[in-house]
Amino acid sequence: MKEGYTLTDLEDRIGYHFEDIALLRQALTHSSFTNEQKINKMQNYERLEFLGDAVLELVSSDFLFREHPNMPEGKLTKLRASMVCEPSLAFCARDLELGRFIRLGRGEESTGGRERDSITSDVMEAVIGAVYLDGGMMPARDFINRFILSDLEDKQLFFDSKSKLQELVQGALKKNVTYELLEETGPEHDKTFCVSAYMDDQCMGTGTGRTKKAAEQEAAYKALLFLRDNQCI
Repeated sequence: MKEGYTLTDLEDRIGYHFEDIALLRQALTHSSFTNEQKINKMQNYERLEFLGDAVLELVSSDFLFREHPNMPEGKLTKLRASMVCEPSLAFCARDLELGRFIRLGRGEESTGGRERDSITSDVMEAVIGAVYLDGGMMPARDFINRFILSDLEDKQLFFDSKSKLQELVQGALKKNVTYELLEETGPEHDKTFCVSAYMDDQCMGTGTGRTKKAAEQEAAYKALLFLRDNQCI
């Protein structure tokens, strides 16, 4: 957990205060931390992640079933998969700055684990599992509705940003999309990339990420917002 950040801070952010704070602590504990501290492995987040994944699938399925009464099963399945996939949950975790609260081992910390999608998405599900165990389905549903199932239009735009931008610019606007790497900073194991998205010679958006692909995705998302604000989409 980053210095200066406490479990109470996170409780305030999510709007839920635990009766058993040990559940939240466990949900934020990566196996690298328990291994280095020689703590019982059962105290990391993996079991809570398993439970949270099941709760998330039920709540998101119920939400989509009610929101789209005429959508066939195949499309519901595809839409649910896009909402609860690893990049989606990591995106939601970044909104909460959840990475700052994770307990990591020194090795995982040094290789950028705090910002890794695979870890932050797992912790997001583990927190859901912890809330469910502590308070039941109602607070777990409230958490999911507030932090995962909200602003779906913008989230869908983000998840499909590169393909949507390519389709729009080449199809509707008859122009070309290119990406330019502007900057690459940090040590080899923990680099940050800065990329701009261009429509012909016009810069439409700039993004940063731990990989070039992630930076391009954010740049494409910013470009789509730019085009939307200028009523091009």
